[in-house]
Amino acid sequence: MRVSTKAKSQSLPWGRYLLIATGLSFLAIVVVFPLVNIFYQAFAHGIEAYLTGISTPEARHALFLTMAIALVAVPLNTGFGILIAWILARYSFPGKLLLLGIIDLPLAISPTVVGLMFILLYSHTAGLFGSWLEAANIKIIFALPGMILTTLFITLPFVVREVLPTLQSMELAQEEAAQTLGANSWQTFWRVIFPSIRWALLYGVILCTSRAIGEFGAVSVVSGKLIQETNTLTLHIERVYSEYDTVAAFACASLLAFLSLLTLIGQELLRTADKPRRFALSQVFQRRN
Repeated sequence: MRVSTKAKSQSLPWGRYLLIATGLSFLAIVVVFPLVNIFYQAFAHGIEAYLTGISTPEARHALFLTMAIALVAVPLNTGFGILIAWILARYSFPGKLLLLGIIDLPLAISPTVVGLMFILLYSHTAGLFGSWLEAANIKIIFALPGMILTTLFITLPFVVREVLPTLQSMELAQEEAAQTLGANSWQTFWRVIFPSIRWALLYGVILCTSRAIGEFGAVSVVSGKLIQETNTLTLHIERVYSEYDTVAAFACASLLAFLSLLTLIGQELLRTADKPRRFALSQVFQRRN
């Protein structure tokens, strides 16, 4: 029975090819064609039109503001993500499942609703803390702090969710051995824990960065879309496209796509460069065993 099934599968290779073709076709339609079209439309009118689209004062300010928000939000969520993942992996306490649910909340809530939530909290006119913030002359909504807070909320789960499974799969023997040999908590983290979680951490940081620079809905609600003040690159793309400046819109969109591709390429280069060292370490462990 097994032989006949194997022979049948070898005599009908079209089934395997059909599955491969279906998977590649779906990937091409959903990912490859839209990505290629962005760059095609961006350079459709020549390099001069492309450079003009990305070099206007509004585009340059939007790019700078987008990168500034990401440079604040990503490191904060990276540090917070490692801390929370460590607490969830190493300690048991009442409300642990509730904390896990809260961490996943940004993935379940619409970004537009997130923006409205922050308006209801921090707006001077309708916010719960609005009167206090106005008295202290602190502006959050329609200003940079509100955009950073919403980005922090939206990108919160990525580092935690990537690092947590790795920490849960790690054995405590190495950490206990390091502490027995006199290593403090900081040395234990850098020399024992970090080498084991760094690829999960890197992937979480990449996801966090991509979401931070590409966020639209929540930032759109709390920013006010003030040109050269609170207009991020995604908001700038939406504005110029609505004004029928498609070249500038696709040119700026290609910048976002290029940043995302650059982070993925950097991840693969780092992983490739690290393979010889990881192979050497595995050989050492095999010899010891």
